[in-house]
Amino acid sequence: MTTDQHGPSEVYDLEAVRRAREAATEVPEDPEHATDTDDVDQDAPMTVDGQVLAVVDERPKSAQRAAAPRREILPGWAKDRESAKAAAKWAVDYYGHATTYHGVRLPTYYAKLAGRAPLGLGRVIAATYGWIFDTSDRETRAQVFGTVNDASAYLRLRQDRRTQVRARLFLTLLVLLVLAGLSAYVVYGVDSLMVQLGLGLTALAGLGLLGRNPDKPITGRAVDASKEPRLTSELIVNALGSLGLARLNQAISKDGSKAIAFVSPIMRDGAGFRAEIDLPAGVTATEVIEQRERLASGLRRGLGKVWPETDPEVHSGRLVLYVADKSLAQSKPAPWPLAKTGKANVFEPVPIGVDQRGRPVTLTLMFASGLIGAIPRMGKTFTLRLLTLAAALDPRVELHVYNLKGGSDFIPLEPVAHAIRSGDDPEDVEYLVRDLRAAQIEMRRRYKLLKTLPREVCPESKVTDALASDKRYGLHPLLYVFDECQFMFEHDIYGAEIIELVTDLVKRGPAVGLMVWVATQRPDAKSIPTGVSANAVLRICLKVTGQMENDMVLGTSMYKAGIRATRFGRKDLGIAYLVGEGDDPVIVRSSFVDAPAAEAIAARARAARLAGGWLSGMAAGEELPDDDTGSILDHLLAVWPEHDPEWSNGKVWCDELAQRLATSQPSLYEGWTGEQVTAAVKPHGLRTVQVKKMIDGGQVNKRGLSRRDLTDTLGHTEIGGPDEP
Repeated sequence: MTTDQHGPSEVYDLEAVRRAREAATEVPEDPEHATDTDDVDQDAPMTVDGQVLAVVDERPKSAQRAAAPRREILPGWAKDRESAKAAAKWAVDYYGHATTYHGVRLPTYYAKLAGRAPLGLGRVIAATYGWIFDTSDRETRAQVFGTVNDASAYLRLRQDRRTQVRARLFLTLLVLLVLAGLSAYVVYGVDSLMVQLGLGLTALAGLGLLGRNPDKPITGRAVDASKEPRLTSELIVNALGSLGLARLNQAISKDGSKAIAFVSPIMRDGAGFRAEIDLPAGVTATEVIEQRERLASGLRRGLGKVWPETDPEVHSGRLVLYVADKSLAQSKPAPWPLAKTGKANVFEPVPIGVDQRGRPVTLTLMFASGLIGAIPRMGKTFTLRLLTLAAALDPRVELHVYNLKGGSDFIPLEPVAHAIRSGDDPEDVEYLVRDLRAAQIEMRRRYKLLKTLPREVCPESKVTDALASDKRYGLHPLLYVFDECQFMFEHDIYGAEIIELVTDLVKRGPAVGLMVWVATQRPDAKSIPTGVSANAVLRICLKVTGQMENDMVLGTSMYKAGIRATRFGRKDLGIAYLVGEGDDPVIVRSSFVDAPAAEAIAARARAARLAGGWLSGMAAGEELPDDDTGSILDHLLAVWPEHDPEWSNGKVWCDELAQRLATSQPSLYEGWTGEQVTAAVKPHGLRTVQVKKMIDGGQVNKRGLSRRDLTDTLGHTEIGGPDEP
C-alpha cells in the first residue's frame, strides 16, 4: 500500500499552479524584435508590409448605430397606394375564392366524413381496448416475466397489472356512463330538434375525422399548386444553383444554403412575392439577371413572371427577386391616371404605365427627345399616342403630329394639334418639310432670345417652367411626333434634308423647349439615322426580332447586358423596355387608351387651351401656308438671275446667296450664313466651288455655287421649280 507523495493533509494552491503553468508556456522575449505593447494603438489600421488590411471604425458605437441603414417601419407595398390595393385585391381574391370553393363543397365533405365515421368508431374502440389492457407493452411484460426467478416478485408483478387493468376499466365504464347520460339528456331533455341534430352531426363528423385516410384527403385544393410550387427559400437557392455560375456553385457546395443570405423574409409585394437576397462574395446580381430564363426554369414559372433586379444602392451582390402571380401579358393594362381627370406638366414626370411589380412608371418629356421601335402590331403607335396625349394635357405644349403610315390613329388629336398630317403623299411630305424648316428657324430665335435675357430670368441658358408659361417670350414647349419615320428619312427627294433638319432639332432643340419623338417598325440605320439615334435620350423598345434592332433602339451593347426586347412574345402587347429615364432600364406596360378615350382626353385638353389662350395652328383654324412647295434649290434659283452683272461668270459666293435668301424669304432664311447654305444644298447633291472676285483691287477667294450646277440638279430631280431660262 502506498501513500500520497504530498501527504494526506496537504492542500493545493490552485492559483499558484495556474501561474506556474502560464509561466512555463511563455516564449522568451527577443530583445531585437521586442515591441512595447503599451505603445501600440489598438484602433490603428492593421498593416502587413505596409499594406492596410483593415481600418478600425473609431466612431462611438452609438454613432455607428445611428449611421447604419434603418429598416423601413412599413413595407414598401403598404406605403404605395397602388401596391397596397394590389395586395388587398390579391388577398380578397385568393381567400374569397378558397372560401367559396370549399363552402359549396361542404355537403360533399360531410358525406365523406359520415362515410368514414364507422372506421373512426372502430379506431376509438381499438384505442380504448389497447389502453385498458396496455397492449402496446405486451412484449415488454413478457420479457420481464420471463426473467423473474423469484415467485413472490412474479406474483407481485401480476397483481400490479391486474390492479392497473381494473382501474382503467373502471375509468372507462365511468366515461361511458357519463356519455350515456349526456346522450339521454340530449335525446329526452333538449326540446330543440335543431340542437339535437347539430350535436349528432358534430359527433358523427368527429368520428369521421378520426377515420380519415391520409392518402385520401376529405377536402380538395382550391388552387392548383402542382404547376407552380410554393416560393420558398429552398426553392430559390436550388434555382440559383442551377444557373451554372461557377462562383455561386462553389459557395453553395462549400457552405450549403448558408452561402445565400435572405435579408428579409419572402413577403407579399403588390401582385406577387418579393425576396431580397445577398449573393456570395464575388457574385453580382447582374450575372443572375443575365440568366433570367434559367432562373425562371429553376423556379418552375413562366419567364414573364420572374423579374430579378439589382439594388446598387446597397451593393452589387444584392439581388431583389420579384415573382409575379401573372405575367404582364396575362394581367390587365393599368388604367391611365390622367384618363378622366388631371393635367400634365412636361417639366415633371408623367405616368405612362406600370412595371412588372405594378409600380407606376413615369417619363419626363421636357429636355429630351425619344425613340420608339417595335415590330408591327405590338403597340408602338398606341404608346406614341399616349405620350402625345400626356403632352396635350399641358396647355402650353404646341403639338406637331405626323402619322406617315396614314390611318386614323392620331385623328383624336386634331382638336389640339398645331399641325397634324396623316400619310406620306407629296403634299404631306412637303408640308412636313416646311414645318421642320420653320422649327429650325424658331430654334435659332429662341437661342438668340435666351442670350439677351437677364440672369435672374434665365439662370441656366435654357427654357424653364416659368419662362414656358410667360407668353411674352414665346418659349412654350414644342413637341414634334413622327410615326413610321422611315418614310420621311428615306424619301427620295426630301429625305436628306429631313435627316439634317431632324438631327439638328434633336441635338440642339431640347434646351430651348423642342422635343422630337420618332417611331418606326423597322429599326435600322436607314430608318433611324445615326445622328438621331445617338442623341435620343429616351428609348422605348417593344418586341423586336434581333440583336441589331434591339441595340439600335435601346443603345449599343444593351443586348449583351441582358436588356433584350427579343424575349417579348407576340402576346406582350404594349410591354417594352424603357431606357434613359432612370439609371437602369425598366420594364413598362403602357396604359391602354383607346380611340374614344383619346377623344375625351383631347376634348379636355382643348378646353384647357381655350381657357388659357394657348390654342393655335390648325386646332384654331389656322393653316401653314401652302403656296410655297419648293426646296432651297428653287429659292436659290428665284434670287439668282441668269445674267447677274456682279457675277458674270455664273458663280456666286454662298455668303451672298444667304443674304439674298434672307431678303427674299426672311421667315425661312433670316440669319443664315454661307456655311448653312452649303450644308442645306449638300443633301441635294449640289457641291460648292471656289469663286474668285476682285474686291478693292485685290482678289478674294471664297466658297460658292455655280448656277449651271443648280439648274442641272433641278432638272435632274424634277421637283417642280422654275426651269432654266
